[in-house]
This record gives sequence, structure tokens and C-alpha cells, in this order.
Amino acid sequence: MATETISACTGSDLLQPISEITNLPLDQVNFVVCQLCALLTAVWFRLYLHPSKTSPFVRHVVATLLGIYFALFCFGWYALHFLLQSGITYGIMILTGVEHMHKYCLVVALGYLSFCQITRVYVFDYGMYSADFTGPMMVITQKITSVAFEIHDGMARKEDQLNQSQKLLAIRRMPSLLEYFSYNCNFMGILAGPTSSYNDYIAFIEGTPYRHRDLETKGKVNGKSRLNDPSPNTEVIRKLATCFISLLVFLSVCKVCPVERNVDDDFIATMPFYAQVVYLYLSMLTTRPKYYFVWTLADAINNAAGFGFNGYDSNGLPRWDLISNLRIMNIELATSFKVFLDNWNIQTAHWLKRVCYERCPYNPTAATFLLSAMWHGAYPGYYLTFLTGIVITLAARAVRHNVRPYFLGSPALKFVYDVITWAATQIAICYTVIPFVLLSVGPSLKFYRSWYFCIHIGCILLAIVLPVKPRHLRLKEQQPAVQPSLESTDSNQKQKAT
Repeated sequence: MATETISACTGSDLLQPISEITNLPLDQVNFVVCQLCALLTAVWFRLYLHPSKTSPFVRHVVATLLGIYFALFCFGWYALHFLLQSGITYGIMILTGVEHMHKYCLVVALGYLSFCQITRVYVFDYGMYSADFTGPMMVITQKITSVAFEIHDGMARKEDQLNQSQKLLAIRRMPSLLEYFSYNCNFMGILAGPTSSYNDYIAFIEGTPYRHRDLETKGKVNGKSRLNDPSPNTEVIRKLATCFISLLVFLSVCKVCPVERNVDDDFIATMPFYAQVVYLYLSMLTTRPKYYFVWTLADAINNAAGFGFNGYDSNGLPRWDLISNLRIMNIELATSFKVFLDNWNIQTAHWLKRVCYERCPYNPTAATFLLSAMWHGAYPGYYLTFLTGIVITLAARAVRHNVRPYFLGSPALKFVYDVITWAATQIAICYTVIPFVLLSVGPSLKFYRSWYFCIHIGCILLAIVLPVKPRHLRLKEQQPAVQPSLESTDSNQKQKAT
């Protein structure tokens, strides 16, 4: 009988035979198997620990203990970093008070994550690009900082100082230690996320979804009462099918177009530029299915537990996209840099917006990209990607504001514009993200030199030549346009009443 041992680097070696048979690293095998076990556990959790059958206390305890076990199985004693990071920041929240704790928690949580990422990269194994213990810490860092800012909004700021999103997410009481650890380390999201709002998670545990949300239709769709507990089975099966297809595509094509060939000397010297452009697109396209697999499986796990219900669509069908992390078709058919980013790693984008973009008084775009780079890790390729992303975002915004209006006159012109912007967006994304995959400065700069930094230069010129008004001025211009519409609506309602 095999004995289970836990090592510091790879967690349990119980699945070593599977690793040898599949020729995959043990940490990746452990990760996938734990996620599949989490999926089965989620079904059991929904059926046998339903809020109607047990208390929130039991659900919190079970979710937390299972999460810690899965983390230990995957990452060994490095999983204790998850508890330590959460424990330190909870102490900060209690000791420093609601006025400034959001700032301290952001610095400490991000600093702790960065320390672990730097030591893993530069002390242990530079270039290891597989499952590692800092991946879950990235999600926990999002949760820690989100809770701190939401408590600050709910307990230290006045209602009229909050926007609509902040009012919805504001936390009005301090979480207990159990609730805090359950939110950060539950088995459904500890390995791959996704991040969710604290209020949504607590509502799920207590069996009161939408308790804090204002439903416009008062719980009805097309005159029919909504189900309080719709079944997620159909959605889970659909997402598992997506996972299977994504995994199949990744395993079959990832080795056909290796990204590293983009910086191969013979390839650069012999291939015409148009062929290099096509190959760049194809090679980067093959890197996405592994993210589709991991994030869709994580979403399916939460849905199987009953978490992720987001109301009903216009046809009265339940939506299970509350914490979804991507929309694959929107990504592949994106016609702008913004649309791509809005549909890729959605929960991280929400976190960056709520923690940084909406609150930073100066250069929020640059600050958001910088925070994203720091959060992702210590590889210099990440910083090259996000610095390039700043330039391309500014250029894309300038083109959209100045060029797009000329193509809206007819459907034919709009179609031409969409085709051109789709091609430009896909190439710009690949150009931006390739340092993220190559990781190191040398290969990344070699690639950019082979392209003569053409997209960098073109985007800088576009951002300089095409004017775009600052965000606060655009918002001021939109307010007068909104006010008359509200007034006309009020007058129409009064006329109907009379």
C-alpha cells in the first residue's frame, strides 16, 4: 500500500506514478487531481451541506478545512503561507482600525506576495512556469485587499462618497476570523480562484443570495416567480465540456507552434515579415487554452457547490456567471484592446478597477498596469508586457475616440472597421503579451528588435497626435446629458399619472 508523504516543494507524492505515466510534472498532476476532487466535493457540499440542512458555521468550517487540505496536498508546507498571510492581515485589520487598514493591508499583502515570488524565482528555480504556491497567494492577495477596501467603504466613508459599485460591495461589519479564513481559503477557490466579493460569498454560505443586491424585477421574470435555488447541473456540464475541448486543443497544438521560435535566429533571418506576424498570432493563440481550462474548471467547481448564480436572463434562464473569469468568444473576436481585457481574467480586472483605477487620483491607467505587474510576479517580462500595455491602451483609446465615429455611418463601413480592428487588436495583444510568456528581458527585447519596436513607436505617435480628453472631463460632459433624460423621464411619469 502506497504511503502518502508531503514534501516541501511538490506536496504529496501519492500521484507520482501518474506523473511518470503522463510525463507531466508532479505539481501539475496534483493540481489537476485536486481540482477534480474539489468538483466532486462541491456537489456533495451543495447536496448534503445545503444551507437548509446545516448552519453557516458548519459550512464555513468544512469549506476552510477542505481548502487547507487541498493546499497541503498540492504545495506541501508552503501552503502555510496562505494562512500566515491571511492571519497577519486580519491582525492588521483589527489593530489599525477601519480608517487606514485598507492601505496597510494592500502594502503588507502585496509585499508578502512579492517576497514569496522573488524568492521562488531567483532563489529556487528561475523559469519554472507551472503550478506553484504563489499562484493561490495571488488570489488570496486580491481577496485580502478587496475585503480591506470594502470594510473601509462600509465603515469609514459616508454613503454619498461611494459610487454605485462601492455601495453594493461595502461591508458594514467586521468579519469574524472564521468567516475571513473561509473566504480566503475555501476549497472551491483556494487553488485557482476566482476572486469573488465578500458579500456574495457570505450570502452563498448563509443561503441568502442577492440579500445585498437590489433586484429590479422583484424576483420575477416574465411574470413568473424566480426559483430561489436553481440547479447548476446544466451549466456545470457545459463548462466541463469547454474544459475538455480546451485541454484537448492545448495538448494537441501547443507543441506545433512553440512561442520560443519567434526569437529563433534562423526564423527571424529567413521568414518574411508577414509570415512572422502570422506565426506570432498562431503561437500565442495556442497558449490560451490552458488558461481556458484552468479558469473554466475553477468556475465549474464553484457552480457545482451552488456559488456563482447571477440572476436570470431575459428568457428566464438562470445565469451562472457571477464569478466567471473569461468569455472565450468575446476574447477571440475582440475588436479592441479594452474588449479583450474586459473579457480576460475578468475578476482580476474588477479587482484592479475597484482597488486602484477608481481610487487613484493621478494617472490611474499607468498605476493600474503597474499594480498588475507587481501582482503577477518578479519576472521582468511581466513588466515589459504591462509597460507596453500602457502605450497600446492610450493609442487604442485615441483611435476609438477619433477614428471610430467615421465608420458608424453604414453597416458596411462598420463591418470593415470591425475586421480591421479585430486584426489589429489580435496582433497588438500578441505583441504585448509575448514577454509575459518569454519571461526574460533578453529574449523579449530580441523579439521587439526584430520587429523594430514598430508597434511601440506607432502607438506613441498615435497617442501624441490624436487628442483624447482626460477622464474627469469626459465624465463632466456626460453628466449634463444624463440629467435632462432623467428630468424628461420624471415628467413623462407625471403625465401618465395625471
